[in-house]
Amino acid sequence: MGFMGNTNENVKPSVSIIIPVYNERETLEGVIRDIRTAIGDSFPYEIIVVDDGSTDGLDLPPIAELIDQFHTHEKNMGYGVAIKTGLRHSKGEIIVIMDADGTYPADAIPRLVVALDDCEMAVGARTGKSVHVPFLRQPVKFLLGFLANYLAEMKIPDLNSGLRAFRKKEVESYYHILPRGFSLTTTLTLAFLCDDLRVQFIPVDYHRRKGTSKIRPIRDTKNIFLTIIRTILYFNPLKICLPVGFIFFALALAVLLYSGLYIGRIMDGTVSVLTLSGVQIIAIGLLADLIVRRKG
Repeated sequence: MGFMGNTNENVKPSVSIIIPVYNERETLEGVIRDIRTAIGDSFPYEIIVVDDGSTDGLDLPPIAELIDQFHTHEKNMGYGVAIKTGLRHSKGEIIVIMDADGTYPADAIPRLVVALDDCEMAVGARTGKSVHVPFLRQPVKFLLGFLANYLAEMKIPDLNSGLRAFRKKEVESYYHILPRGFSLTTTLTLAFLCDDLRVQFIPVDYHRRKGTSKIRPIRDTKNIFLTIIRTILYFNPLKICLPVGFIFFALALAVLLYSGLYIGRIMDGTVSVLTLSGVQIIAIGLLADLIVRRKG
């Protein structure tokens, strides 16, 4: 299948647009047409659709001529796995990932690609004039963002946007830590920022999605929370180990004062365990930090 974004089918695409799909039959064609209209002849590109085990009767023939690569998972394996499949088959130097549910504006793609002249990753941050985030997801989104901002020591306008562009070579070194689920985008954001790579957050609108959301609130929130902790531990372990260690020291002091002043008998066993736990956690953090610095 030729690259519709090219005037010459032998021209290698400079941009690979990866669209993971899971039960998005109603919106996929419209999203792809919007992408082709938005890009036009701006640059050579390919569109890669990865069907992650859809069960809604996705019919490829009507849209076959609109895409350049189509890959299928026999069963639903996760958003992150679908992105990885697209990455393995991509031919472009620049990767763009975009959802198939029609929530992100296709006309933002050229802006993200151009922005890569001045950064390593451009993220379509859902901070535009028209943003429709479901009300029940807003408190969780705020709390996760607050935690990520604290641990990464910087303001992150949109932690897990599903619209972003980056160079393929930049992400290859992180491939082994990319998770299988929705938290892949969170991992990418934190990994780039923690390694002091330049990330630009470009405001975009976020439309109401069509169909049913694939996000499972409890499980996916838990996974994103764990991803934030795991990623920061991987890149900056002291950021977590030091506060946790000092919490144990504070607990030891609290038990010491309470037992000595109010019980009349110092709970030396509990105090010793809490103190040693704090020492061990900080020691582990220091050792992990040395390993990270040496590896870097």
